[in-house]
Amino acid sequence: MSNSTSPASAAAPAASNPSESSTGPARLLPGGPVAERIFADVTARVEALRSRGVTPSLATILVGDDDASAGYIRIKQRQAAELGFDSPHRHLPADSTQADLHAAIDEFNADRDVHALLIQYPTPAHLDYDAALMRVDPDKDVDGMHPLNLGRLAAGIPGPLPCTPAGIEALLAHYEIQVSGREVVILGRGATLGRPLAMLLAQKRPTANAAVTVVHTGVPDWARYTLRADILIAAAGVPGIIQPEHVKPGAVVIGGGVRYEGRRLLPDVAESCAEVAGAITPRVGGVGPTTVAMLFRNAIEAAERRFA
Repeated sequence: MSNSTSPASAAAPAASNPSESSTGPARLLPGGPVAERIFADVTARVEALRSRGVTPSLATILVGDDDASAGYIRIKQRQAAELGFDSPHRHLPADSTQADLHAAIDEFNADRDVHALLIQYPTPAHLDYDAALMRVDPDKDVDGMHPLNLGRLAAGIPGPLPCTPAGIEALLAHYEIQVSGREVVILGRGATLGRPLAMLLAQKRPTANAAVTVVHTGVPDWARYTLRADILIAAAGVPGIIQPEHVKPGAVVIGGGVRYEGRRLLPDVAESCAEVAGAITPRVGGVGPTTVAMLFRNAIEAAERRFA
């Protein structure tokens, strides 16, 4: 998973506060080393459970035959095997009904040997993914996107966290980017990234505790906000929306939003932003690896809760 770029070995004050350092080319913040550290922690926790006769389990459900979705499931199953998880899987035909999908969810909810559950998104257009997500036992919700878990996040109650926001917080912490007390601007208000990330980074915690502003493309002068950000996080899902002229010199830039054109990844952040930013995630291998790692952290925490 790791990118070929190595992180800085030590964080001098300029590295911890890139907005105060000289500009370009930016320090790269690959997600691979962050994911490796998380996986090492997960592996130790898996071994601790297995020593007690408990094998943690992450179940998956795939509806239909979309090649990309099937590929994502294979990646997760491979990673599960490497970490020591069981990974029971249910593959439903593309013409499955909502009742068929709910029945598969109910089966995994009721199985005490299944600790975490993932429904691969997107589901076929005739199915209601949100209704299926509501059906998942919130304590087995490995994506952290069940409304109850988003409510727990809003209230500061422990529970599964949305994986991409949690991965971004972990990435900033890994590279010793100071977040507390600084101005974070998130471009994008989506339910899976922008909104939960704003709640997460505003919480009173050493790796958060920021002044967070959420802005979006419905605001005509959104660049007025991004230009003052010490940490700018792109979460709009609009390819190339962040250009160098939208970035405060020396700021930290995190590319969270992407779209796909076939199998080609189109990030929100233009690569030329590296000439202005103090630190930036790479086009490929930035937030993605940390998202997968957080999925397995949620899964091991679900298993630990079950046997606490």
